[in-house]
Amino acid sequence: MFLRPLIFAAAATATATAVSAFSPSPIGIGSITRQQHNGRQPLIPLHLSDDNPAEWDEERRSNIFQALLRDLQIEGVPLLGCDADQVGTFNAALWTTMAELGDQDDEQKACLIMEQIPVSALLAFAEDFTVLKTQNRLMDHLPELKRFSVSVLGKGVGPALVIETEARTEEEVATAAANRALEGTFDQAKVTTALKSFIDRVVVNLEACPYTKSVDISAVGLENRGVTPGPVGYRFSPTTDACMTMSVFWNCICEMMGSPDESLSSIMLSLPGIGKGNTPEAHARFAAVVEIVGRYLCLYRGDASFGLVHFHPAYDRCSINPINGASYGHLPPISWLRAMLKMGGHEAEASSFTDDELDLSNYQRRAPHTSINILRMNQVNAAAGPKSIVDLDLGNGRIEKASGITLYSRNAIRMVNSGNEALQSALDADIAMQS
Repeated sequence: MFLRPLIFAAAATATATAVSAFSPSPIGIGSITRQQHNGRQPLIPLHLSDDNPAEWDEERRSNIFQALLRDLQIEGVPLLGCDADQVGTFNAALWTTMAELGDQDDEQKACLIMEQIPVSALLAFAEDFTVLKTQNRLMDHLPELKRFSVSVLGKGVGPALVIETEARTEEEVATAAANRALEGTFDQAKVTTALKSFIDRVVVNLEACPYTKSVDISAVGLENRGVTPGPVGYRFSPTTDACMTMSVFWNCICEMMGSPDESLSSIMLSLPGIGKGNTPEAHARFAAVVEIVGRYLCLYRGDASFGLVHFHPAYDRCSINPINGASYGHLPPISWLRAMLKMGGHEAEASSFTDDELDLSNYQRRAPHTSINILRMNQVNAAAGPKSIVDLDLGNGRIEKASGITLYSRNAIRMVNSGNEALQSALDADIAMQS
């Protein structure tokens, strides 16, 4: 998959931003049903009627699409042709382009042309990104995305996205410079060593995942369920930027889809620059970034192929939205644990554990830095078994669908038995390894 500048005869030559290449991914786009995008008007001063371009004949759409592209090129806007034809490569190219445009202090504008991607998929992204920018709960912690506008060229007349960024303010320029300096302080070897220490301590020795027996091999013990064990791939990015995080994540998705299980069972992606530290602000940044990671994976139904597990040094399930509901990639709500313990046959613990003791379950996800474990869903489903989803009685007439009752009950008990002091001391030691 690559991007290429497109040049039209008699048009001004445009320069293109270089974009990294990604391996093809076999995830299909599928049929995506979305309402017609009703966002901004076309950016080109060419009259378009208000009817649906999808209903026009092919010749009319093609003529208007080419005219819009020529006008963009005359304006000096880079036209980037991309040969992506699957969800993985599409998202990798899109977020990489956004990251590279956003890395510039001045305003930017580019047109990303994806002739093999259905317009419905582009409309779905543009529509959701527009909605995202109205959600202050997230945008307060994703300030770099406020600079962006993404629209489908001509309201969907052709397969092209117009991506624009506003110029940074003086304060934003200073923040960006500080972030770039921070990115230069991370040592990949030390970061990976610290993460492996956490995995060995919690995931292997405390058996937070019974099918991980070492830091290097996962999906062990599932062979009779059709799953082949394979190596864990440790991937690293020092980025502090949400768009580049998305780019790196989709790069990992492409890598996994292009690799058999026995060559790459899962990926642990280290992101030490995202939500660095253990302050509430750092945790809120982590939570917002990993939420959009899951959001755009789910937008294209990638959650049917992959499972995510999120980690942060100050991980607090009571600060993850929704607090009392299931959240993709996160622990079940702490408020569900007593009911889970009861269902798992641990009546005594359900009654005797204090709220503070139940909160110790957060240590399952308190790694030395922000990390994302990307799992294959065939492994998750095999580990869970065919009847893993149950009706969990939370009391007062509230019933919720839940899974992992045995796992999360057992892990809650093990965290309590370990104790807060020992768990925090071990975490501090892991964090210190990164210095």
